[in-house]
Amino acid sequence: MASLTAVDEVVEQRVRLHCLAHAGAGVASYQRWSRAAGPAVDVAALLLPGRDGRRREPRVTDRAGLLDDLLGPLLDAARSGPYALYGHSLGALVAYTLTRALAQEGAPPPLFLAVGACLPPHATAALIGAAEAPDEQLLPLLGALGSLPKGPAARPGGLWHRSVLPVLRDDLRLAKALRQAALDPVTGGPVNVPLLVFAGSDDPLAVPTALQEWRRWTTGPITARTLIGGHFFAGDDALPAMIGDACRERAALTGGAPETGPAADRTAGGER
Repeated sequence: MASLTAVDEVVEQRVRLHCLAHAGAGVASYQRWSRAAGPAVDVAALLLPGRDGRRREPRVTDRAGLLDDLLGPLLDAARSGPYALYGHSLGALVAYTLTRALAQEGAPPPLFLAVGACLPPHATAALIGAAEAPDEQLLPLLGALGSLPKGPAARPGGLWHRSVLPVLRDDLRLAKALRQAALDPVTGGPVNVPLLVFAGSDDPLAVPTALQEWRRWTTGPITARTLIGGHFFAGDDALPAMIGDACRERAALTGGAPETGPAADRTAGGER
């Protein structure tokens, strides 16, 4: 089972922010988030099996395996106090799936669900179905996102091809399975929490104009923001600062209790 690991020590815990990374990644992209998110936000990274400290564990490639691994620890955390979720790219689909599963279990819902660099589940793109594509087709798609290494590591048969590319392929399989589950009326459908949607201004995959398509995936309010950058804008301080503000504002508005129920859509303009 997964463990919830605080990225940095936070003296005062008020809102626990669970973060999920993009395909092929561990938790390194969230190392700076505790500082950037600001006070009263305890940043915790959820590490999927098959990478970093869990690299010897079998990777998950479907919804059932994902929930077997992550849902138990999240249920315990959800019952211990206010929390929110952020997922980047693949992590956005994971965060959405966990939010739906938590609701089905009757757990306290998050203050909000935040997703970044991810097309909504019903959207299509070449990379979505590319897990089984040969290297000569998959690598250019990854290169367009900035996912390929440079130098000796990029050589065929090198360390990246042996250790990272297999993880990426399995993560693409997981992403496809989660999109299919989201479209299933039994396991999918809209979440009943506020939704924050982020895109990079120069992202060739999850283009900013696709932000509004997330409307159908929540019954609550939606806020959309465009940040300067490409697909991997989560490494800058602007995103965790905005999400940290949202944690504090939502907790103050609700007294720590999550906001639920239908609400009129409220979409904000982009950050440039």
